[in-house]
Amino acid sequence: MSTARAERLVNLVLALLSTRQYLTADRIRGIVPGYAEAASDEAFSRMFERDKTELRELGIPLEIGRNSVFDGVDGYRIARRDYELGEIELAPDEAAAVGLAVRLWDSPELNDQAHGALVKLRAAGVEVDHGAPPLVESRVRTEPAFSPLLAAVQNRQAVCFDYRRSGSAERLTRTLEPWGVVSWRARWYVVGHDRHRQATRCFKLSRILGEVRTVGPPGLVERPENVNLLEFVAGSDRSEQPTPVATARLWIADRRAARIRRHATITGRLTVDGVGGDLAEIELYHPENAADWIAGHGPDVLVLEPDVLAKAVRERLHAIARPGSVRP
Repeated sequence: MSTARAERLVNLVLALLSTRQYLTADRIRGIVPGYAEAASDEAFSRMFERDKTELRELGIPLEIGRNSVFDGVDGYRIARRDYELGEIELAPDEAAAVGLAVRLWDSPELNDQAHGALVKLRAAGVEVDHGAPPLVESRVRTEPAFSPLLAAVQNRQAVCFDYRRSGSAERLTRTLEPWGVVSWRARWYVVGHDRHRQATRCFKLSRILGEVRTVGPPGLVERPENVNLLEFVAGSDRSEQPTPVATARLWIADRRAARIRRHATITGRLTVDGVGGDLAEIELYHPENAADWIAGHGPDVLVLEPDVLAKAVRERLHAIARPGSVRP
């Protein structure tokens, strides 16, 4: 396919997708770049028919209809509900590639071109659907440190940044020779040689505080051969998983407390005051917060063990039941 034809097809899709009204062939000829080059009406008709066939072969659904009973000819549009992509799940390496592509699409150059195309459509009288959601929405979130770290990797230049460790407010300064930026479980990490620890380390970008500063001239960082950055991040992530500090035994009423059930292991059955329910065990990582969480389910959940947790839940329920207390 020639470049001119490809551009014309893209412009046609944008025009038909960005409007709620049906556009006649004559209207399309006047507003879509590329059709003005047709030497005659017959040449435009042949060109337009080829383009419609091409779009259908590509799987792009064209709707044919009229805006009102007073319209004399049919028009065309693309229904967004038939064009939108379904739910897409990506592997970590695929998600990283999509994240990079989305960042390029968000660049000022491409953003200006997309904005300019919509301005031309509005100037031509096409009703642009402002409230429609984007066709593709990335679920890979980038962080402010992403761009400077990626640039440092490409320039083979060391960096320095302030970092907050997990579960601590302590702020540490790290100097890193970055080897790469990877995505793992929808989070971004930078991997490299930590000069302070003299070892390979990875850092989560969301915990980097302030600006990323370059250290020394570019071209000095050497990435080791046969190093798998993604495997290193995955191993580090597993090693950082917190361990439960306590196990609670609960009674959960039937068909109640779905949020707790998602985290619990059912171990048996028990009837409490004539109400049937399940015996369950749940591992607690933050026991100090568990009482508020469990008390929020009211009488649907009863703590059997440990006693200190059961007492904390009862105190919260009694506080809610006191006269003058604020009820949710």
